[in-house]
Amino acid sequence: MRISQLFKIALFSVWSNKIRSFLTMLGIIIGISSVIILVGMGQGTQKEISDQISSLGTNLITVSLTKTATIDAQDLKELKSKPGIKAISPQISSSNVNVKAGTKSSTTTIEASNENYAQIKSYTVSDGKFITARDVENRYKVLVIGTETANNIFGTTNVVGETMYVSGIQFKIVGVLKSAGTSTTGSSDDKIILPISTAQRLLKTSTISTYYVEAKSQTQIDTAMSYLKMFLNKKYGLRNLATSTTTDTDYRVLSQTSLLTTATSTTKSMSNMLSGVGAISLLVGGIGIMNIMLVSVIERTKEIGTRKAIGAKRRTILIQFLIEASIISGIGGLLGVFFGYAGAYIGKTFFATSIVISGNIVIGSFAFSVLIGLIFGIYPANKASKLNPIEALRFQ
Repeated sequence: MRISQLFKIALFSVWSNKIRSFLTMLGIIIGISSVIILVGMGQGTQKEISDQISSLGTNLITVSLTKTATIDAQDLKELKSKPGIKAISPQISSSNVNVKAGTKSSTTTIEASNENYAQIKSYTVSDGKFITARDVENRYKVLVIGTETANNIFGTTNVVGETMYVSGIQFKIVGVLKSAGTSTTGSSDDKIILPISTAQRLLKTSTISTYYVEAKSQTQIDTAMSYLKMFLNKKYGLRNLATSTTTDTDYRVLSQTSLLTTATSTTKSMSNMLSGVGAISLLVGGIGIMNIMLVSVIERTKEIGTRKAIGAKRRTILIQFLIEASIISGIGGLLGVFFGYAGAYIGKTFFATSIVISGNIVIGSFAFSVLIGLIFGIYPANKASKLNPIEALRFQ
């Protein structure tokens, strides 16, 4: 019997039991759509984090002090003269700080640093200016405001020259940051930036635990990191770990490259885990196909016996049932792809979820669904092909 005829028979069998066939496909549909949506979420998160880290510049080095150390202006001047180091910005921050202008108030985040902060963190001022060395030196009560904070308080971003209160202290707005949008960590526009000396008085703290360092070039990042480690080892009275594999808990020196590698590794692990969840759904769907195919073999025992009695070969019966299983899994796979794209669209449109759908994932998951159908269809097909025609015709 020709393959085309076997396809017609298999399609007729699937179409004759539309409800049962659809219910059998549900496992495959859910599995495929789950793989597409969940892996898409993982890849979307990975891309968003990578873009966010890359936007800060490939030459950025972050120094985090886990143990308090006194680093004064002279120390920063000394570090800036070291090979590979272009600029340094100390930073302190505080969240949920109350800000007010007129009758409107809100809470926002303070970032406080020096005049190099905009250059190092790739911040752009859309109106006005950024804080200056003079602002830091004289502890001026000035600030640069994010667009979201400006809209929350003033209803507009045209606020340069306006005054606002931060924790009850009056400040003058000297600049407005260019909008940076939102990320996985929230809005990048809901913030104010102060001179670090002013913020220390406002927040009543002298502790600085974060420093951002800009290397002169990407090729000089390792050199800059080595000098930073040597300086910190000396500051903490530690031995020179610049070229050693030994780590210390007093501080951490991380480049954007290492942060990107860590973030990518983490999100890849998450994507793999989510893929596993979807794959389990596909396996469940495959078991469903095998179960229904076994039921179909029992229901069609006389039909199989009649066909074998008039000359149908075992191979023909086997291929027919395998085709039927692959049709169910294939149609289920196509519907799963459709619902996967639909779910991704809904997630991106209505829930602002970052989802990136890869063509390879779609093709791979569809091929896997067909393979699952074939694998789980082998046992029922083999059982059908081995039926004795005499016993099959006697079956009630």
